Amino acid sequence: MAGFAAMAEDFSPPTWQTFSDPQTLSDPTTWTNPKASIDPTIFSDDFSEMRIVVVRSNANGCEPNCPEWISAEGAIASGTPALLKRVLKTLGRRKLPIIVNSPGGNVNAALQLGRMIRKNKLDIAVGKTEFSGCWPGMTDCRANDGKGVAYLGIASDGGAMCNSACPLMFAGGVRRVAGGWAYLGVHQITTTYFPSTRQYRTTYSVIRGKKYRITTETITQGDSYKTYEMSKGFARRISAYLREMGVGQGVLDRMKATPASDIRQISLHDMLTMKLATSTDTVDLFTSASPCMLDKLAPNCREIPANKPAGGQTAAAKLAKAATIKAKTAPSEKAKAPLSKPAKALPTKPFEPAPGNGAPEMRFVVIRGSDPLCNPDCPEWISAEGAITPQTPQRLRELLAVPGNQRLPLLISSRGGDLFSALRAGRLIHERKLDVAVARTNIVGCDAPQAGCLADNGAYVGLVSDFGVECDSACALMLAGGAKRLVDPRARLSMYSMGQKLIVQAYLEEMAINPGLFAAIELNSVERQLEPDMMLKVGLVTGPESADALTGAAICRSSPKADNCRLPPAANAEANALPKL
Repeated sequence: MAGFAAMAEDFSPPTWQTFSDPQTLSDPTTWTNPKASIDPTIFSDDFSEMRIVVVRSNANGCEPNCPEWISAEGAIASGTPALLKRVLKTLGRRKLPIIVNSPGGNVNAALQLGRMIRKNKLDIAVGKTEFSGCWPGMTDCRANDGKGVAYLGIASDGGAMCNSACPLMFAGGVRRVAGGWAYLGVHQITTTYFPSTRQYRTTYSVIRGKKYRITTETITQGDSYKTYEMSKGFARRISAYLREMGVGQGVLDRMKATPASDIRQISLHDMLTMKLATSTDTVDLFTSASPCMLDKLAPNCREIPANKPAGGQTAAAKLAKAATIKAKTAPSEKAKAPLSKPAKALPTKPFEPAPGNGAPEMRFVVIRGSDPLCNPDCPEWISAEGAITPQTPQRLRELLAVPGNQRLPLLISSRGGDLFSALRAGRLIHERKLDVAVARTNIVGCDAPQAGCLADNGAYVGLVSDFGVECDSACALMLAGGAKRLVDPRARLSMYSMGQKLIVQAYLEEMAINPGLFAAIELNSVERQLEPDMMLKVGLVTGPESADALTGAAICRSSPKADNCRLPPAANAEANALPKL
């Protein structure tokens, strides 16, 4: 008798790395990422088996009430549902969102994960967690001792993926967001058959006059072979699961239409049409500090008192203990503070005068012009100075959420930084239709040792300088998102080929920048200053004006008056001081 064992997996040529677990041969439902090592700008071939841990945001200013989430990164294996079950058990009734970054894996496990997520009414987002101090897999890490959690980090969607079987897990979320920079892709299932031959031999033995029948079995394995179409049984099973999750059948149609050797991205627009995504939000919806500063806290906000003893516990013990602490139902005094009083909600560090390009990481400060010629109606702007980091887009979003800051121009000075963060910040600037100029802000009357650096009227005041200011590499991409984009001839703007060619090219096209700019920077492997004529020709700048066109004293006397002109705050309005993030 001949028997057949079937295994559904992703097809991969021998030179491509695949992801599986020791039970793959007996598991009939495994998907992997066939393109992992083809296009490193989108995929990664560096995924191990999925790790699931609880992470707390370490964004500046969010303590003592910070958002937390469940980080799920790596290939989905048969044992992954058990890992999630253990984490959920330690959390008790707390409902934390799941931030997933996975190339795919075991289909049965993905379906189990999706049902577990839906049963527990959890939200999910495609994103990567950048760990700080300790990260999963480290042994005896004590970097986060005394902080009440084992893992701290920041989540972002730049470079994150959810491919193959991962979208089935993703479908289980109550709220499901992928963002504009995450990659969600699907493809066909490949079924591998393992034929085996079973031979039976019957013999008889006579013992003490009685005849006994003895049957032996021999199994011989044959050569395996594959088929590259989804079986009807699998199609019915996945179709029923998608209906159960309220997701359209277009997802299954896209799977069946994509060869197993390829992978096809589902755009954000199509995800909304297929009801795979529930909104156009990004991972920031669940992981930014803003929801933890409102009167009604998000479910994943948890307060850790500032005087928490350090103790001698290990990171793993701290995680288990912290996970069992229930979120406080009543917000703290700082959490209750409305957004109009962020100075009390966010503890500030001393502000160094004119940090400019030398600042370790970008900080955003709302500034009011100090030119006496503009009183009482002076222009205001947002000073953005320092290196671009993964926290930069989140900090900008939080500042723009404060009433009155939505249409202030942005004056930027930076040597560059994280590419994906610059793209996210640029898209946010483009979405809010903000004007941007390359310039530095000098805070008037600011002494570095003094915390706050506030003038008598409770606001930051300053003057603009664009002589010798730099905006390099990723900073130029952030500038490209502006409605108006101004670079004074005395300022320096430079770019070079930073990698991620397809992503950068698509971003510049989205910002309506002439392809000539991309062609020019691709020719240079070292940083090159862009000439004013060239920037104007390719549309990187919108005119020859300097930052004075956005912050000069005369703009508040023009008609119509500029959006960033408003009366100064009351003399006793220290509590309403403009925020520094």
